[in-house]
Amino acid sequence: MKNIKIMMLIFLLSFVSNSIFAHALWIETKSTGNVGQKQVVKVFYGEFVSNERDSVDKWYSDVNEFSLWLVGPDQKKTQIAVVPGVNFFEGAFTPVQSGAYTVMVSHEAKELGGLTKYHFLSSANIVVGKVLPTATQNTNVLKLHVDAVLTAKVNKMVQVKSFLNDQVAKGKTVAVFTPSGWSKELKTNDYGVVEFEPLWAGRYVIEISDMDKTAGKHHGKDFNATWRGATYSFEVK
Repeated sequence: MKNIKIMMLIFLLSFVSNSIFAHALWIETKSTGNVGQKQVVKVFYGEFVSNERDSVDKWYSDVNEFSLWLVGPDQKKTQIAVVPGVNFFEGAFTPVQSGAYTVMVSHEAKELGGLTKYHFLSSANIVVGKVLPTATQNTNVLKLHVDAVLTAKVNKMVQVKSFLNDQVAKGKTVAVFTPSGWSKELKTNDYGVVEFEPLWAGRYVIEISDMDKTAGKHHGKDFNATWRGATYSFEVK
């Protein structure tokens, strides 16, 4: 009986861990903006590909206590205040000059999943005018970037760059989630790049994951690995 209980506990912990791993944090905002006009930014948690957006009171651990940050053309990093909705948090900023803007989240969940620490990251770009965003504007430790965010179109190849600790992320799994509910996994090449051809117009969310086997302590508890999941959201015309 004791062995059965232990096996059931292991199964439940595995189920919880896999459920957390499947969920992601992502940002939704328009890819373009205008000087002097409010730009709305929404942050969701759940599974984009299945249109599953969790209620904010059911987000894992303390993920709903994240901070939303903005880096503008002047490279200054400022925090955007957010307010909760039913299944998202909403913030806004008003561009004061033309150029590229990056909004981002980086939050390490307080709770461990077994002996694993979970680090949720997300970013999106807004272009005001014609200056394209650069990856260096995003200060997250794990990140994705699309140079041609303004020209992403159906049936036109999109190149996605990935970075870990500001170095190209080789051999990482990247998942592409489409507005139709279809998804595909790709592997980054030696330059940290994946390419895909969008078949539908609408919002796409791309996710990259990394497992760091470095052990440590987090809020007084031992962990032996850190899972990082970073998403990048943009629109295809």
